[in-house]
Amino acid sequence: MVKPTKVTNSIRALRFAKGEMTQAELADRIGVTRQTVIAIEQGRYSPSLEMAFQIARVFGVGLDDVFQYPD
Repeated sequence: MVKPTKVTNSIRALRFAKGEMTQAELADRIGVTRQTVIAIEQGRYSPSLEMAFQIARVFGVGLDDVFQYPD
């Protein structure tokens, strides 16, 4: 069983704010599968630092606008 990550994210909200971008569209833009995007959104997978920057860049926001880590 995969242990969930403590890192949370705002990817779903950012996708909808960006004209209802689909998970598949985001996956294509960052070069991963839709299943990877689903796992990241659901907190079952933490992306690499490079992938995290790519996701933030797609939405035109900073990393801390996409990913949050509890205090």
